[in-house]
Amino acid sequence: MAQAISSLIPLAGVDPQMVEDLLDRAFGPGRFQRTAYMVRQGTEALPALSFAALDEDELLVGTIQAWPVALTDAEGRAHPMIMVGPVAVLPERQGEGYGTALMLAQQQAIGDGPATLPQVLIGDAPYYGKFGFIAAPTQGWSLPGPYEKDRLLVRCANPAVLPREGMLGPWRG
Repeated sequence: MAQAISSLIPLAGVDPQMVEDLLDRAFGPGRFQRTAYMVRQGTEALPALSFAALDEDELLVGTIQAWPVALTDAEGRAHPMIMVGPVAVLPERQGEGYGTALMLAQQQAIGDGPATLPQVLIGDAPYYGKFGFIAAPTQGWSLPGPYEKDRLLVRCANPAVLPREGMLGPWRG
C-alpha cells in the first residue's frame, strides 16, 4: 500500500485517551501484563522522544514512545538507557510505513553520537534490525518478567561498552 502519512507530531499534542485506545487496539486488553510495562513501571514517557503519526485525514494511526530505564550491573551500578516502545499502529493500517516513519523520527530525535544513550526494546529482530537493533549484547541481561532472549534488542554506538549481565528496569536516577 502507498504510504499516506500526513504528519508526525509530538505525542503530547494528542489526547491521552486516544493514545490509550490505539494501544488497546494494537496490543489487546492484556497489554499491561507485558514485560515491557514492568521494565518501565513508575516512569513517565520522554515527551521529546515520543511521537504520533497522523494520516491524510489527520486521524491518529500510530504512536511511538520512549522511556528512561537502566541496566543495573552485578556491582549495583545503573547504566541509563532509553526503552523504545511501544511502537503501535492501528491493525488495519499496518504495512503502510507508519512504524518505519515513527522509528526514524525517534532515532533522529535521539541522535547517533558516541554519547548517545543505548536504546533497548523487546521486539522482532528482523524488523528492528533494519534500525540497528541487535540481540547479541543482551543475552546475559534479565528482565522482571517473561521474555524471549532473541527479542531483547539494543542499539548502541559501541555495544562493547555495555555490561554483559544485569537487570533491566526503571531508571530511578
